[in-house]
Amino acid sequence: MKYRIALAITLFTLSAGSYANPLCQEKEQDIQREISYAEKHNNQNRINGLNKALSEVRANCSDSQLRADHKKKIAEQKKEISERQRDLAEAKQKGDADKIAKREHKLAEAQEELKKLEARDY
Repeated sequence: MKYRIALAITLFTLSAGSYANPLCQEKEQDIQREISYAEKHNNQNRINGLNKALSEVRANCSDSQLRADHKKKIAEQKKEISERQRDLAEAKQKGDADKIAKREHKLAEAQEELKKLEARDY
């Protein structure tokens, strides 16, 4: 009887904790999925690194920190886009078609990365 009560309390605590940090839980699940892939491919170095990352997430993760980090990444990506736009403008000023094409491609990649970041639900 005591074991059932202890088990029920443990399960309740674990389930309550998982609802408290859904973003952290999602991150933990992503890492566990990556560990599974690495195990299937016998990539021990990857497994070791992911296990370390998983333990750090479990010890230090907070939803507010994840949101702040995500906002920071978006700001950095917007800065990257601004730099790419300046590079493109300079290439257009010089009239070098090859450089213009390269700069347009890099700008498009940066804009696509920003769209991916903004699509995340943090």
